[in-house]
Amino acid sequence: MKSFSFKVDPITGEEFYEVYVTGQRLLNNPCLNKGHAFDRDERHELELGGLLAHGVSTLEAQAQSCLEHYRRKTDDLERYIYLMELQNRNETLFYALLLRNLEEMIPIIYTPTVGQACMQMSHILRRARGIYIHPDNISHIHEIFESVTLPDLRLIVVTDGERILGLGDLGSDGMGISIGKVGLYVAAGCLHPACCMPMCIDVGTNNERLLNDPLYMGYRKPRLTGAAYDDLIEKFVVAVKRAFPHALLQWEDFAKHHAFDLLERYRDRILSFNDDIQGTGATALAAMVSAARIRGVRMRDMNYVMCGFGEAGRGISDNIRTMMQEEGLTEAEARGHIFPVDKQGLLMIDDPTLEPQQRPFAHPRSDVEGWTLQNPGRIDLIDVVRNVKPDVLIGVTAQRGLFSDEILRLMAANCPRPIILALSKPTSKVECTPEEVARATDGRFLMATGSPFPPIQTANGVQGIAQCNNLFIFPGVGLGAIVSGAPKVTDRMFTAAAKALAELVTPENRKDGWMLPQMKDIREASVQVALAVAKEARDSGIGRRIDDEELERIVRKAQWSPHYLPYRLDRCAAKH
Repeated sequence: MKSFSFKVDPITGEEFYEVYVTGQRLLNNPCLNKGHAFDRDERHELELGGLLAHGVSTLEAQAQSCLEHYRRKTDDLERYIYLMELQNRNETLFYALLLRNLEEMIPIIYTPTVGQACMQMSHILRRARGIYIHPDNISHIHEIFESVTLPDLRLIVVTDGERILGLGDLGSDGMGISIGKVGLYVAAGCLHPACCMPMCIDVGTNNERLLNDPLYMGYRKPRLTGAAYDDLIEKFVVAVKRAFPHALLQWEDFAKHHAFDLLERYRDRILSFNDDIQGTGATALAAMVSAARIRGVRMRDMNYVMCGFGEAGRGISDNIRTMMQEEGLTEAEARGHIFPVDKQGLLMIDDPTLEPQQRPFAHPRSDVEGWTLQNPGRIDLIDVVRNVKPDVLIGVTAQRGLFSDEILRLMAANCPRPIILALSKPTSKVECTPEEVARATDGRFLMATGSPFPPIQTANGVQGIAQCNNLFIFPGVGLGAIVSGAPKVTDRMFTAAAKALAELVTPENRKDGWMLPQMKDIREASVQVALAVAKEARDSGIGRRIDDEELERIVRKAQWSPHYLPYRLDRCAAKH
C-alpha cells in the first residue's frame, strides 16, 4: 500500500501529504520523517507522543546541526557513510543539507568518493536502499514492484554492476552508483525523491575478491551470460513497463557488450537512455562547443583524437559527428575528423578484432599512407598525435598518465591552444592532471576533467578547469523527457541538451577558460536542459504541444525544493 499521497486542499489551496502510517512506522519512513520538526498538532494526530523529545525544531536548524556532525568526520568515506545514513533517516533533511553545500558534498555522494564506497559497499552498508532483482527473485518481480510504497514512481536508475566507473565488476555493490545518481536527479534535476528509485539487477559477479569475501552481500555466483541474461533483463523491462508505465528508465554502468545492445533493443519500447553513452557524449559536446567559441573556430575546423572507444568514446564521437554535420559536413567528412584509439591503437577498418560500436569510426588504410610511425605495423596514440596534429585530445580510458608529457608537448607544438578532455573517473584514473597540462603547454590550454579540479594559476593568468560531469545533462534530460510526455528519448534531444548547456557559459566565463557552467549553477542548468529537451520532443512530434512560456512554467513547477509540508492523516487507510 502507498504510504502517502500528494494533495491540495480545494478550498484553501494548501499543499499537504495525506499519510497512511503513524507512530514509529512514520518515523522509520525516510520520505515522511521530519524528526523533531513535527509540530504539536501533528505529534498528537500521528501518534508520535512520547517518541520525540519536547522541543520542536525547524528544517534550517536540523540542517545546521547535521552540517556540524558532517564536518567532524575525519575522511571522505566516513562523510559518505554519514550522508547515506541521513538519507535513510530523513530524505528532506538530507537534500536540504546537500543543496546548501552542493559544491562541497557532490564529490562525496558521487565521484570521486562513490567509487571508494562501492569498492567497500558490503562492508559499510547499514541499511539496504532501493530494489535488488536477481535470479532467485525474478519470478516474483511483479509482486516486488507492487509492494513499492512511493506514490508516483517516475524515474528508475538501474545498474547490473559490471562496469562501475573505472573500477570494473563490483556486482551488487555497484548499487551505490544507482543510489548516487538518484540523489543527483533530486539535487540537480529537482525531481521529488518520492518519484525516484535506485535498482540493481544482480546477475552475479566474476570478481574473485567479492566471491571470496565472506561479507559480500550479492548473488554469489558467476555472472549470467547469453540467453539467461537476456531473459532476465526482458522480464525486468516488461515488469517496469507494467508497474510504472510513466517512468523513465536510465541504464547505468553496464559493460559495453551489453550497454549498446540494451540501448538499441529497448529505446523504442520504453522511455529510456544510457547516460554513459548519451549523457557523456552530450556533456563533452557542450564543452567542445564552448572551446570552439573560445578559440574562434567551428567544430568542423578541428581534428579530434578519441582515446578509449567503448560506451563513452562512441557516445562522444556520435555527438561530435552530429554537430559537424549541422555545420555543413557530410557524415563521411565528419567521421574523417575523428581519430579513435583503443587498445589496438588507431582503429582501422580492416582490423578483425573491431567491436560493433567501433566499426563506423574506423579508418581505411589510405588515411594513414605516408605517416611516420614509432613502431611500423602499429599506430599508437603518439603516432596519431604526431601525424594528425589534433586540436582536441579526449580520454575515457581509466589509464592514469596515458597523456604523457611528450604527448601533451606535441599537442602544444601543433596547436595554438590545445583542448584536453581527461574524463576518466575517479581522480586516480585520470589520463592527466591540470598541472601536467599547464607545465607541458606553458599554460596555453583549455581543459575539462571528469572529476573536480580547482582552477590553476598559469603564466597567462588563472585557468578554469571545467568539470565535464554528466550531472549537467542527465537530470535535465530526465526532467524534460518526463514533463514532455515523450514515449522515447531521441538522439536529437541530447544534441539539444548540449547546445542549451553551452549557451549557459557566459563570455566572462569563457575568457577565464571555462568550457562548462560551474557547479553552483547546476539547478538552472537543469532547467534550461529540460526546456531544450521538451521543446525538441514537441517540435519533433512526440511531445506535448505546449508553447514555450507554458512549457517553462511547467518545468519550473515540476522542480522540487526540500521543505516540510503539513500532514493530514487518512484514518481509514491507516487502520488497514
